[in-house]
Amino acid sequence: MLGSMKVVDLTLPLDEKTLMWPGAPQPTAQTVLTVAEHGFYNRFITFVEHSGTHFDAPCHMVEGQASVDQVPASSLVAPVAMIDIAARIGDDADGVLLPSDIAAFEARHGRIPNGAAVLLRTGWEAWNTDPKRYMNEGGPLRFPGFGADAARILVDERGAIGLGIDTLGVDSGENEAFAVHRTVSHAKGLWHLENLTNLAQLPPLGAWVIVGVLKLT
Repeated sequence: MLGSMKVVDLTLPLDEKTLMWPGAPQPTAQTVLTVAEHGFYNRFITFVEHSGTHFDAPCHMVEGQASVDQVPASSLVAPVAMIDIAARIGDDADGVLLPSDIAAFEARHGRIPNGAAVLLRTGWEAWNTDPKRYMNEGGPLRFPGFGADAARILVDERGAIGLGIDTLGVDSGENEAFAVHRTVSHAKGLWHLENLTNLAQLPPLGAWVIVGVLKLT
């Protein structure tokens, strides 16, 4: 089956150089067993849940919503709608997905299917090793995101099952109210994927995403 498919890895490497949300500790890895001395290799690894490319369960910002272990596995395999606004927003770190972007996408590619994971390419993946460009290190957070009005269309009218983006978060960096997280998306049971990469390799429609998460309780 895979012989006729292109498989694209949307995840970033996770190591001590991974850009983190301000204040979060860097991941660490300590070798505790080696093949030469013990017969097999093993490490002790520590990282906060929201490190690198990661999964936001609905309970992330809404009390009482599903935790990771309660998210149905069936919801982690979904058709993809990949909306690319990189050219429109350019270097605008405050740019967001607008309802007009959704209308333009559907006029060109067709309606976003019900139950899709909507992945947003802002172009910020190009700077995911540059803390100044990616997150405005040293100043207030600035990076593009989903606009709340556009997110409501995707959630309430298109039946999206999850949202994903190539930045630190689905809300733009300057949106300290986290409106998309709290009132639009997690409140309706959606999950998020953040710090994605390689989105330019996906077609607007026709791809599928398989989300692998640690089933932590």
